[in-house]
Amino acid sequence: MSFTFMQKLPTPEEIREQYPVPEKLAALKAVRDQEIRDVLTGKSDKFLVIIGPCSADNEDSVCDYVSRLAKVNEKVKDKLILIPRIYTNKPRTTGEGYKGIASQPDPEMKPDFLAGLLAMRKMHIRAIEETGLTAADEMLYPENWGYVSDILSYVAIGARSVEDQQHRLTVSGFDVPAGMKNPTSGDFSIMLNSVYAAQHPHSFVYRGWEVKTNGNDLAHTVLRGSVNKHGRSLPNYHYEDLITLYGLYAERDLKNPACIIDSNHNNSNKHYEEQVRIVKEVLHSRNLSNDLHQMVKGVMIESYIEPGSQPVGGKTYGKSITDACLGWGESEQLLYSIADLV
Repeated sequence: MSFTFMQKLPTPEEIREQYPVPEKLAALKAVRDQEIRDVLTGKSDKFLVIIGPCSADNEDSVCDYVSRLAKVNEKVKDKLILIPRIYTNKPRTTGEGYKGIASQPDPEMKPDFLAGLLAMRKMHIRAIEETGLTAADEMLYPENWGYVSDILSYVAIGARSVEDQQHRLTVSGFDVPAGMKNPTSGDFSIMLNSVYAAQHPHSFVYRGWEVKTNGNDLAHTVLRGSVNKHGRSLPNYHYEDLITLYGLYAERDLKNPACIIDSNHNNSNKHYEEQVRIVKEVLHSRNLSNDLHQMVKGVMIESYIEPGSQPVGGKTYGKSITDACLGWGESEQLLYSIADLV
């Protein structure tokens, strides 16, 4: 066999026993989860803003960032629900180099999967304890869901994962919202098929068990732009794209039609500073159409303490070592602008 079995890792149950969520935080999460559910089901007019670093690479700087976010949240909570991005699975696209804190807790050292699982959970719990904000993460590896299922309030399914059946089936067992991104091809039908699969019950094999799920009525779409055959980025956040998606939703039997707009990635051609303009355009489109106002429930923004990015090993505190991000000053002003425009 070409597999070398290095060590057996603890189960999610064992890790959760080692780092339990205190009852007070579990109660806080239940309240947050209901608030977010009410937005996606149309019971609340609040707007979701999923914002934070491209990759949660350092516990201190990530928690510092979320603490700053919590202060803004107090000022805009009548209109917005701020959900910090604490993306612990985030590797480089090619799989080379840094693999995310869940696999490589020290970006300058070799992967350490046991230490990574502990670091992932520890950082999420610390962020809730210090700020009262429960977070979003990306589910790159479906088998890792159990390690954070009692912590997260939102999960993103990436463009390269959304076509994978195991991701779709696993999402069908979530009790929190899951944003299914359009694939890199930009195909809306693939994205909507993923939402359909995630919203329905399934039986399948998961972590050595035969399992059954009930379906996740909060699975929804995320538009993140696409890439054509020449490798050129094509945005899909414009008014016409949103109207097209609304029409496709209307043709399908899907619960709680909803969309989140990712303002970076191929929508910005990874020009992170364009996120400010893109978010404002999305809000303008949303205000032009009652249909879009009902469907577009939020935006995703990549943001950190310092603007831009740096290589692994860079010493600038709070600066991304993956995709470039907005700095805190611009991010804070953008949040207040969103509150004014929704």
